[in-house]
Amino acid sequence: MASRHRVLAALNHREPDRVPLDLGGSFVTSIAATSLHQLRERLGLEDRPVKVYDAYQMLGEVEVDLVERFRLDCLPVEPPALTLGLRRENWKPWTLMDGTEVLMPGQFEIDVNERGDWLAYASGDRSRPPVARMPKDGFYFDSIGYGDWHPDWQPPSLDSIRAGAKSWLVCDEDLAFLRAHAELLRRNTDKALVLGAWPYTGLHYVGALVDFWTLLAGDPGYVKELFAISTEAALTNLDRLWRALGDNVDVIALTGLDFGTQRSEWFSREVFQEVYLPGLRAQFQRIRANTTWKSFEHSCGSIANLVGDLAEAGLDALNPVQTSAAGMDPAWLKKTVGDRLTFWGGGVETQSTLPFGTPEEVRAEVADRLRTFAPGGGFVFCPVHNIQPNTPPENIVAAYDAAWEFGSYPIAPAAPE
Repeated sequence: MASRHRVLAALNHREPDRVPLDLGGSFVTSIAATSLHQLRERLGLEDRPVKVYDAYQMLGEVEVDLVERFRLDCLPVEPPALTLGLRRENWKPWTLMDGTEVLMPGQFEIDVNERGDWLAYASGDRSRPPVARMPKDGFYFDSIGYGDWHPDWQPPSLDSIRAGAKSWLVCDEDLAFLRAHAELLRRNTDKALVLGAWPYTGLHYVGALVDFWTLLAGDPGYVKELFAISTEAALTNLDRLWRALGDNVDVIALTGLDFGTQRSEWFSREVFQEVYLPGLRAQFQRIRANTTWKSFEHSCGSIANLVGDLAEAGLDALNPVQTSAAGMDPAWLKKTVGDRLTFWGGGVETQSTLPFGTPEEVRAEVADRLRTFAPGGGFVFCPVHNIQPNTPPENIVAAYDAAWEFGSYPIAPAAPE
């Protein structure tokens, strides 16, 4: 079965020939550049520097030779610039803090402060303040001020947001880039193509994270109107993306909003249903009504109280399926929403087993997750979120080799507890 048909069968809750595999199909199913470098060395692939295509998370580009070695089924179709506004071009040599030699986008610029932290600039523009910081000996950037509370902060007026909403619309240049890339991949591969529509869809926040939560608690009406404005822009973008790309892509990844923490949702189910869900439902339904695409939504954390609402609203695929979070038991998820949601992730824990277990423990967990998630379709294998730095390469190999070895249908379901 061709990769594309394999993924689409899984998304339609039919059993393909085997469970589809993803690594690098999106920037939430990817791998840290340092771990990718070590993995390539372990596999004996050509010795060349890894391209860091997403500088914020320091993710490495999964290239054709690794796609072939792991028999992966998905490839990304993403905008020319992802986080930090860095276009993926004019690559230049760079040394990461741990000594790994990589290639960075040509616009990547940093300063180093007195503590040895890296300070990065949006689009490499040093005329403006830095927007992100990587602590000394760290692995990725954090937005400056993102987790801070600013007591005197005031949100922008809704009128100003409406006036500036045109900046959220996908530009002709990006459409042309995406169309050309999708056409190239469709013509030359049999892979399922995942459109990373992150900048163009979803729901927009304002302010730093803690400021936004304060705003949500104090003035939910403002947030509802904010989400309505961003939903209108997202629907326009969905129409424009469909006209430009059509069925040259198969899956659209809408947003990377996180609705949960390790222990619970960020907010009550009632707030989610009243404030968040209308805009998400409108986008899921627009995709179902007007395109051949399948919708993909990313949310870390414990969202056990929200998965039913996401399924009812029309979402097709949930990622990363953080099974280590409270209430996110794999068997319960499969039983509760597995007939409606495809689980795109959850294949092995990236907080515990994959970085700290033995290869044998990794294999055992992968086999168990396949028995739980795969019967009846509705499962695309990848780890829980991106593979982190310092993950032993032998464990990554064990995970993907086990997914191939145990992933052929029919798969016997896990024994009931």
